[in-house]
Amino acid sequence: MPFIDIEDYEPVELVPGAKARTPYGENIMLSYLELGEGVVVPLHKHPHEQAGMLLVGEMELTIGDETRVCTPGDMFIIPPNTLHTGKAVGGSAIVLDIFSPIREDYAVLFNKYVRQRQL
Repeated sequence: MPFIDIEDYEPVELVPGAKARTPYGENIMLSYLELGEGVVVPLHKHPHEQAGMLLVGEMELTIGDETRVCTPGDMFIIPPNTLHTGKAVGGSAIVLDIFSPIREDYAVLFNKYVRQRQL
């Protein structure tokens, strides 16, 4: 599975207005996250390292004590167990997130098809 067509993945709504598609391999997970205008990803943390890049729109992102408005091309790295939240501002937004190791909670929800194909 070296090439991915994101349209092959059924989106799952994480919170109202936030849809994710998450292909993954053995050690890394991608998350193509679509946020509707004004949608907030609630403040949370997890043991996974997370990196990302805003692809479309604008997003107010808070990592720890720092908040910035990200525009397309802006990248970020969130250390494990760091509180963070995001909100689409001025319209919808699309973010590509990368997790390592894979998020087991997402793997259970997503991509059963991919896991079966890899066997």
